[in-house]
Amino acid sequence: MGVKTHKPYTPTMRFQVTADFAELTTETPHKPLLSPMKKTGGRNVHGHITSRFMGGGHKQMYRHIDFYRRDKAGIPATVQSVEYDPNRSARISLVQYPDGEKRYILWPDGLAVGDTVVAGDEAEVTVGNAMPLRRVPPGQMIHNLEIQPRRGGQLVRSAGSWAIIQAKEGDVAHVKFPSGEVRLVGLDCWATIGQVGFSEHKSLVLGKAGRSRWLGRKPHVRGVAMNPVDHPHGGGEGKSGQGNPHPVSPWGWHTKGRKTRNRNKYSARLIVKRRRS
Repeated sequence: MGVKTHKPYTPTMRFQVTADFAELTTETPHKPLLSPMKKTGGRNVHGHITSRFMGGGHKQMYRHIDFYRRDKAGIPATVQSVEYDPNRSARISLVQYPDGEKRYILWPDGLAVGDTVVAGDEAEVTVGNAMPLRRVPPGQMIHNLEIQPRRGGQLVRSAGSWAIIQAKEGDVAHVKFPSGEVRLVGLDCWATIGQVGFSEHKSLVLGKAGRSRWLGRKPHVRGVAMNPVDHPHGGGEGKSGQGNPHPVSPWGWHTKGRKTRNRNKYSARLIVKRRRS
């Protein structure tokens, strides 16, 4: 499991770093858990672009991931495979329950084919098991964390990420996230033990523009390269900064330094330490 470099047979391969996919055990996904995905190109129902620089990319099938795991509490499942998921940076595992049902879960580091995972209040604190935070000891790495009980895991789901419980106080736990932020999370919220697998994802290097296009990412055009009708920074003879104006968006909003977060957010009171001092 890791990454690999390539001999520079072409200029684009000189700096390219790709995954070796050694951790994968199969190339064929479980078809009953797949759904087709329709690409939007960044457009809304009216055909207007609402997210710029999106479009193209390879066709993908969505894998239905079980972020909830509460409805199978107390039932052990056996890991069948470790698979690639084109919709996320992490790898996924196919698990099978005694009744024959199969589900996908996020693949944590250290989980192998044939291992058993279980969810519930009585589950052991081992890699791949899911349980409430009140059952997780401080200092334990967790992922797939719920924000509110019974909502399913929404936090700490990308490749190589993990959070850690620093302390417990009353009905809440102090959880430190990968960004450095410390937040209060209710002890009734569930999380999965361990670190999300494939931590080498941060070492990947696309190496060429074409690989970005395969991912559905179009080139990000600078405002100074546009015409005045398209951007406030556009126009001028040659390369013109127009007197070094403050950076703004195409609609004139300040884009650097101005705070955009709503101060009346309900969750703001749950932040103990912000990721930026």
